Amino acid sequence: MDISVVVPLYNEEESLPELLEWIERVMKENNFTYQVIMVDDGSNDKSWEVIEQLKQKNPNVVGIKFRRNYGKSAALHVGFQHAEGDVIITMDADLQDSPDEIPGLYKMIKEEGYDVVSGWKKKRYDPISKTLPSKFFNATARFVTKIHLHDFNCGLKAYRYNVIKSIEVYGEMHRYIPVLAHRAGFTKITEKVVQHQERKYGVTKFGLERFINGFLDLLSVVFITKFGKRPMHFFGVWGTIMFLLGGFIAVWILGTKVYESLVLNHISRDVTQQPLFYLSLTLTIIGVQMFLAGFLGELVSRSSSDRNAYLIEKEI
Repeated sequence: MDISVVVPLYNEEESLPELLEWIERVMKENNFTYQVIMVDDGSNDKSWEVIEQLKQKNPNVVGIKFRRNYGKSAALHVGFQHAEGDVIITMDADLQDSPDEIPGLYKMIKEEGYDVVSGWKKKRYDPISKTLPSKFFNATARFVTKIHLHDFNCGLKAYRYNVIKSIEVYGEMHRYIPVLAHRAGFTKITEKVVQHQERKYGVTKFGLERFINGFLDLLSVVFITKFGKRPMHFFGVWGTIMFLLGGFIAVWILGTKVYESLVLNHISRDVTQQPLFYLSLTLTIIGVQMFLAGFLGELVSRSSSDRNAYLIEKEI
């Protein structure tokens, strides 16, 4: 199979027939063999009924329905598990991502040898309340991850098959799949300017809080990709530094006390009356706690629970 199109969706009953018709036309024009995986992330409208109807008309449709809303990352993760194409393309269901971009994305993966191609909505039809925070967010993500993409949030992306089978997407990490892929050793990552459509039906499912969550997720993905399997390398280093610094201050205070008493015959303040004593005590305690956090992290990383336990209600 040439292409798997993974479409996570939530309350998009109006746009689904038009989206599938558009995808079908593009696939037939380019003689692609394909599947369209629609993952209903717990919609409370008639999205699932629409998917069932589309499945009857087109056998290339795969439908998956969550019992409740888990989020876009969960939908992509399950969609990736069902993907069989040589190239996997993700797009949103709101018709703002154009299926006409599929042939170009496919060519960049298959012929130009890229592992990941991320869409860049250079010209956007969104209000300034979304575009300005998005630019700031993307600039921060580029600086932190060292991956030079202009639009981490773009839902239109293409992946080589072995990429999506080698990474795990959970929480709110869908923005950072290129980062996860890069950390997994897939370094041929680029971007492609794609067309951005105006929203035709419904309303956006994301508010300004996604940028706050995005920054928190950015910190999480950087930490997890670097220290997820070796948390002691992070907590142990900082724990050691703080423990040694606290110990050095304690030795300095005691040494000064002894020197003033025996050499200078000067009676100085009690050790417990000096602010540095409490700083030393605090640093030592924090150092020990970070060591314990590192050990617990090592234990958790070796016996982590299965994150794939999403409750799928129906599947066709």
